[in-house]
Amino acid sequence: MSEPFWKVKTLEEMTLPEWESLCDGCGLCCLNKLEDWDTGEVAFTCIGCRLLDGDTGRCRSYENRQEIVEDCIQLTPQAVRDIAWLPPTCGYRLVRDGEDLKWWHPLVSGDPDTVHAAGISVRGRIVAEEGIDVEDYEDYLVDWPLTVGNDKG
Repeated sequence: MSEPFWKVKTLEEMTLPEWESLCDGCGLCCLNKLEDWDTGEVAFTCIGCRLLDGDTGRCRSYENRQEIVEDCIQLTPQAVRDIAWLPPTCGYRLVRDGEDLKWWHPLVSGDPDTVHAAGISVRGRIVAEEGIDVEDYEDYLVDWPLTVGNDKG
């Protein structure tokens, strides 16, 4: 039996369907973040992007997201190499760092719901950004996007 593509291909070598399948649907990268202009440090909030579906962890308008949300970041192999804030459980980050995908990743488990069952996703943890002033985002700072999965193998 041959090795799965994420173990033998670089991010740049993946086909578009392979690339897209690396997303586990956790939704963590779609949380609003604050960046300290002096230090460059990025802090997560529990405020979901207006397109983030808090139940599925997926974008409600994936194909049009960059036209709708001006600062939506397109993940590319180069972006994945440059972005320091990708959550430690992120499939793109794991492959970038030469690590294997986690047991709950849909490519490993065969089930898109295991990311939610394992407690890795945004499901049940976020608030909608509608009605929250950007000046108040500091009131919604959280660290769990950077710590999920630490005790789950």
